[in-house]
Amino acid sequence: MIMCNLPAANNNTAGQYVETDNRMKSNSYAKDHGDSCTITVDASPGASRTEIVGTNPWRKALQVKIAARAKEGEANAELLRFLAEKLSVPAGSIRLLKGEKSSLKVIQLPVTAERALEVLGGD
Repeated sequence: MIMCNLPAANNNTAGQYVETDNRMKSNSYAKDHGDSCTITVDASPGASRTEIVGTNPWRKALQVKIAARAKEGEANAELLRFLAEKLSVPAGSIRLLKGEKSSLKVIQLPVTAERALEVLGGD
């Protein structure tokens, strides 16, 4: 948790401090959409194994090395399989929304952003 000083919007809140949840800050790679979320992934295909290597705060993305070629959708399929395994959800419940031919991808997950951050790490 972090403490924030509220701006002097009115006499009732000037100088007061409130607690906010640091993991759900606006620069997170995970965004809530009710009972699901989207995550931004910075993917690097051609690795020796598929693994999460950290987060990129500038791109607001989870960094993942992928043990598959970036050819004919192989790396995308491996990324979705890996995320399904990590989150213990069916592979068919994860969707690639953007970035089919880009290293920066937006993926929809059938879990909350809080759960995604808890399991996948970062932020």
